[in-house]
Amino acid sequence: MAVVQVIALGGVGEIGKNCSVVREGDDIVVIDCGLSFPNEEMLGIDIVVPDFTYLVENKDKVRGVFLTHAHEDHVGGLPYLLKQIDVPIYCTEFTQALIRSKLEERLPSKKVDIRVFKPGDILQAGALSVEPVRVTHSIPENCAMAVRTSHGIVFFTGDFKFDFTPVDGKLANITRIGELGREGVLVLLSDSTNVERPGWGPSERAVSAGLRKVFGESKGRVLLTTFASNIHRMQQVYEIAAETGRKVAVVGRRMESNLDVCERLGYVKIPKGTRIRLDEMRMYPDEKLAILTTGSQGEPMSALVQMSKGEYGRLQVKPGDTLIYSARPIPGNEGAIWRTINRLFNQGCNVVYESATPIHVSGHAYQEELKMMINLTRPYYIAPVHGEPRHQFLYNSIAKDMGYPEHRIFTMKDGIPLNMDDTAASFGEKVPCGRVLVDNGGHAGVSDEVLRDRYNVANDGLVVVTIAVDTTEGQIVGDPIIQARGFHGPEGIIDVAFEHLVDALGALSKDELKDSTRVRQDAADVVRRLIQKRTQLRPLVLPTIVEV
Repeated sequence: MAVVQVIALGGVGEIGKNCSVVREGDDIVVIDCGLSFPNEEMLGIDIVVPDFTYLVENKDKVRGVFLTHAHEDHVGGLPYLLKQIDVPIYCTEFTQALIRSKLEERLPSKKVDIRVFKPGDILQAGALSVEPVRVTHSIPENCAMAVRTSHGIVFFTGDFKFDFTPVDGKLANITRIGELGREGVLVLLSDSTNVERPGWGPSERAVSAGLRKVFGESKGRVLLTTFASNIHRMQQVYEIAAETGRKVAVVGRRMESNLDVCERLGYVKIPKGTRIRLDEMRMYPDEKLAILTTGSQGEPMSALVQMSKGEYGRLQVKPGDTLIYSARPIPGNEGAIWRTINRLFNQGCNVVYESATPIHVSGHAYQEELKMMINLTRPYYIAPVHGEPRHQFLYNSIAKDMGYPEHRIFTMKDGIPLNMDDTAASFGEKVPCGRVLVDNGGHAGVSDEVLRDRYNVANDGLVVVTIAVDTTEGQIVGDPIIQARGFHGPEGIIDVAFEHLVDALGALSKDELKDSTRVRQDAADVVRRLIQKRTQLRPLVLPTIVEV
């Protein structure tokens, strides 16, 4: 009896790191390969990607990675997967344009196999097939994925909303989604990010009125920050700037690159004479200027954050400027965002982050849109994804209210397969999964031990213990040295630690002193325990043995 498995390697019970597997027999397709951002405890970490061990162990069965859209939480993990296995990437022309340069930059010596599809194409993947279906979101060419198996369609909504007045005029293919529902959807894996919001989400077009109001009322320059991939938002900025007689400059390498690609491919239509270079701004008065900038999530090296600190050489914020914060904070980034906004206020910049007339709308479905997707697809099983546990719980409650029994609703967890045959569905045994931490230098695999040491150093400081030992004779040479950096304890605590250390070393036999590993461990234990007992602090204690 054939079994269809759906395995989330990331993206369930969390926001970001989206990566899902559909497997039947010896055929595997992967839907998305994203990243997430670190929390405040992940010191020195730039991004987090899924653990790809399961895919590496089954690389001969992987038929392709199919991308729903070009947001980083769906494509940002690709370089780290492609370093480990060779597999074709399937995506739209727009997604290909945004990811190719990034992949070539990170994988300079590797030929990347990218295959472009159009919504509605049937893509064969061994015995499985994948059909991308157009849905609306906050980025062009966004697709749901219908994976055909022997038991029916596994339908991934991807990130979606039902926007009936999209900026690019391309509606979700509701007709085709309904046809697939009639064909037979085995399981619906639905976006649940906005399940807490009742009603219908506003159209992206609703932002135009809010932007127009700020542009019209601002007496100086208008800056707007949003995601570098929010092409529809940037399109509206150009249109409104042209209406109000402003020129638009762009700050931020990724945003500039994305706009260049989109303009070349026709995804952004910039009114003639509206876009200018940054160095051309001096030719125009402030009231005739608008600036698009990266940094909506408080990223430390972004243009906006550096401007808020007065450290960005290409452009400075000045009194009279207005910044429109046109984005939604990613969970965990709130602190960095508010610090940036506060610094901008201190520089005399008026920051608009809330408005009765919307300056930002979400690209994710509200409750009524989620219900509409369920009614269109009419799945046998339901499993919410792309959400934290509270989102999954509420989505499941809505499904129950719509008449779905509990045994057909599943709360998925990373690494635990949902196994479906022709009579039933149940969870299977966990496969290898987890998170891989990538540091600021782009190096993957930062361990939890390293994170713990960083956390201890950041919170309680560092204590270095240096001991000279004659390992031939088995005796201590001179006095040990204890140095503290970033450690703040009661006065005299280092002296007390020194006395305890001397006593402990004096209690060791000659044979024990000849063992440098034993001396190192004992010294660290004595100093660490004394400091923890007397101060309740846990500095990183680093013992060094000098053999003489």
